[in-house]
Amino acid sequence: MLKSGQSSSLEEQVMQTDAATSVAGQTQAGSVVALWRYPVKSMMGEELNSSEVTDRGLLGDRQFAIVDRATGKVGGAKNPRKWGNFFDFRASYAEAPKLGGRISPVRITLPDGEVVSNDRADLEQILSRAFGRAIAFVEARAEQMASGVAEEYWPDMAGLEHRDTVTDFEMPAGTFFDIAVVHLLTTSTIDRLRELYPPGRFEARRFRPNIVVSTGSEDPGFMENDWIGRTVVIGDTVRLAITEPCPRCVMITLPQGDLPKDSGILRTAAQHNAVNVGVYASVVHGGTICRDDTVVLA
Repeated sequence: MLKSGQSSSLEEQVMQTDAATSVAGQTQAGSVVALWRYPVKSMMGEELNSSEVTDRGLLGDRQFAIVDRATGKVGGAKNPRKWGNFFDFRASYAEAPKLGGRISPVRITLPDGEVVSNDRADLEQILSRAFGRAIAFVEARAEQMASGVAEEYWPDMAGLEHRDTVTDFEMPAGTFFDIAVVHLLTTSTIDRLRELYPPGRFEARRFRPNIVVSTGSEDPGFMENDWIGRTVVIGDTVRLAITEPCPRCVMITLPQGDLPKDSGILRTAAQHNAVNVGVYASVVHGGTICRDDTVVLA
């Protein structure tokens, strides 16, 4: 029998015993610490405080791409020998996209600092000069049935599927995504990579995620590997189905702003996590997500 005053004390202890588990058996995985959208495929993007999420991912993400007029292939940072460093270009929307509304102009900052937008008639000529080849600036169309084709350079590195060659890959029809519409990454994975390769500058922006989830310092690295096959609930309404790991490529070795070129970044992922960093997801239910939103595994 409980003595007087023990009941409320035990109730408090029970509530605090497993704060990570809800009454419905869902496990709190962490919270959203960063959101990123990339209006133009392979260019640097914009960090957000909030975003609408639709069945095509964060609204306005990878909405546009550079296409090589000579080959019809989508250009990108996966083939730096051909295109140079796409990360010297940055894209952002003049106004945040809104559901059901017209996409606002995209502002592109060129390597020399000049800012141009896609409402200029001479945009393709300007970008063609900047890339050193004739290009088209193309918008993704959901109704388009054909899949776009892009190129990927594979460095000569152990653990990769190919070595020192360029291959083609198809993107999902009507999109400029490599594989899936949402990419998640946890801080525990970043922390683990830093432990494995201390000289490397491991920062989330190297890996171009849409959603960075802050997890506990005691959580094991590569923890999102265990999320595959499960559903992630973010905030009040957004539900994402975690479908597969995110395989990495030469892009993560390239310089980005103050981040130096470093092949050890990719080598570490190859040696310790089958070349994967982060996970891909499809959208089960859309809505609005914000920084600091709770992330729950269902």
